[in-house]
Amino acid sequence: MALDRVTALWERAAARGVDGVVITRAENRRHLTGFTGSDGIALVTADEALLIVDFRYVEQAGTQALGFTVVRTGNQRPLEALAALVPARRLQRLGFEADGLSFGQHRRLAAQADGTEMVPLEDLDHLRWLKDAEEIARIARAAQIAAHAFEALLPRVAPGVPERDLALELEFDMRRRGAERAAFDTIVASGWRAALPHGQASDKVLQPGEMVVIDFGAVCEGYCSDCTRTVVLGRADARQREIYDLVRRAQEAGLAALRPGLRGREVDAAAREVIAGAGHGDAFGHSLGHGVGLAVHEGPTLSPREDAAIAAGHVVTVEPGIYLPGWGGVRIEDLVQVTPDGVRVLTPTGRELREMG
Repeated sequence: MALDRVTALWERAAARGVDGVVITRAENRRHLTGFTGSDGIALVTADEALLIVDFRYVEQAGTQALGFTVVRTGNQRPLEALAALVPARRLQRLGFEADGLSFGQHRRLAAQADGTEMVPLEDLDHLRWLKDAEEIARIARAAQIAAHAFEALLPRVAPGVPERDLALELEFDMRRRGAERAAFDTIVASGWRAALPHGQASDKVLQPGEMVVIDFGAVCEGYCSDCTRTVVLGRADARQREIYDLVRRAQEAGLAALRPGLRGREVDAAAREVIAGAGHGDAFGHSLGHGVGLAVHEGPTLSPREDAAIAAGHVVTVEPGIYLPGWGGVRIEDLVQVTPDGVRVLTPTGRELREMG
């Protein structure tokens, strides 16, 4: 597996006329090498695949990064060790992740590898967009863990409970069920706070009649899940049902449109038109979805700005929402695998409006 990914990386990098490519971003490094440590640099050339790590990770890298030669840094920092490897390999043009190397790192590496041109490569992250069967299984497992924890939490979603308590309990239960950690800071936003798309859990206490948006995800073997459900405390009133049904219809339109060959902006438009047609276009201000994998937010996106084509093997969220200041909000989010014929929903919990109590 690692060798296939090295080949794909090298083909993409070599097409840009570089003699070597440096990988520093954690998600790209793990995807390429299989190494799960928190620090290290990969260097790939036409003839070599090296993983540079310090003393803490030498043994771990040796067992995980199959096909890579592990280079121990000694007393050097990984970036300094990398720079020391460049002259002997006569690397005149060294590619790097445009979004992965900080300005300070770039400056130090350019100074230490004097005479080597540093070439930013814009789209190395795209190699992670297509998921293989093992990656999809891990994402599905993370979604299953999160969904089971959410279902177990629902009896606790009641008036008088602080948002923060629900978030803490949900995150703890995901860990107890096998998650490595939460994929992101859990969102629990009730009442007027549900109008905040990223309203992280606060000390606010849930009140009768409120809508509650709960956005949560788990990490399983490095891979993330992402799901949002909106519930109501008590019987939903007419407006709550109207807004919820509108968001659900928008999501269904997005799911129906999502298929290989369509551009991300076209899928976004299919859902956005439903909400705009009902007069709430200004209340849906974020994109319809995003890729999920080793990072909870990666490509491709389903947004008005995304020109990339959707392909079978992409895993994305579909998450329309409506947010009305002073009233609250509704978001429904599912995680889906794009298949040759459409989509397979990976989120194993229903989308119906839950009336709690």
